[in-house]
Amino acid sequence: MAHTLNTMRFSVTAKQDGGNKSNTPMTEHTKVEKSRRTIFQEYSEAFVVAVILAIIIRAFLVQAFKIPSSSMEPTLLVGDHILVNKFIYGVRVPFTDMRWPEFKTPQRGDVIVFVYPEDRAKDFIKRVVAVGGDTIEIRDKNVLVNGKLVRDPKVRHLDNAVIPGNMNPRDNLAQVKVPDGALFVMGDNRDYSHDSRFWGFVSVEDVKGEAFMIYYSAGSFPGIRWKRLFSIIR
Repeated sequence: MAHTLNTMRFSVTAKQDGGNKSNTPMTEHTKVEKSRRTIFQEYSEAFVVAVILAIIIRAFLVQAFKIPSSSMEPTLLVGDHILVNKFIYGVRVPFTDMRWPEFKTPQRGDVIVFVYPEDRAKDFIKRVVAVGGDTIEIRDKNVLVNGKLVRDPKVRHLDNAVIPGNMNPRDNLAQVKVPDGALFVMGDNRDYSHDSRFWGFVSVEDVKGEAFMIYYSAGSFPGIRWKRLFSIIR
């Protein structure tokens, strides 16, 4: 409901003190208009500051993403909204190859967001399985890093079929060494993930950050997944 402001004018009688002097007082209407301009200016300044802070936070600190596919199930579900720590691996200094401050480098087991090598307009999310200098091999769905079998309870296989390596690298991949400055990544939903087995390595320079929290999650039914809200990604 709109409220109407009533304005009233004040009149004064000029006093004589060695001559006639007329003082015109500020009207209530003028005060209201000045107050409105002040409030508008304050809100405008606050909005500009908020936008600048949001841009800085998104560019250098934390960015939100939504999970669109099932390739990381059961760790991440379709409809999960996650937060990604963008400074943990260091923020790239413009026009250089340097990252600062670099708290750590991507490690095996980290869930990372990176630029998809085959379409740099897209961002992908996968788990780091091997880092630069490691050798990786897949035998009948079993992953070996540096010759040792990797058992990860977060990984799942939903297809019992085993595809020969000469047909498809999904379940069998000949031993390969990860180059320095690169990563081998895979989805936790191993039978339904398009990852390094198919398109190769991820450059460390293309890593945007580490996923660390699910801040919201919702599916078609039953809707909001309350138990997943604010859960830590491991």
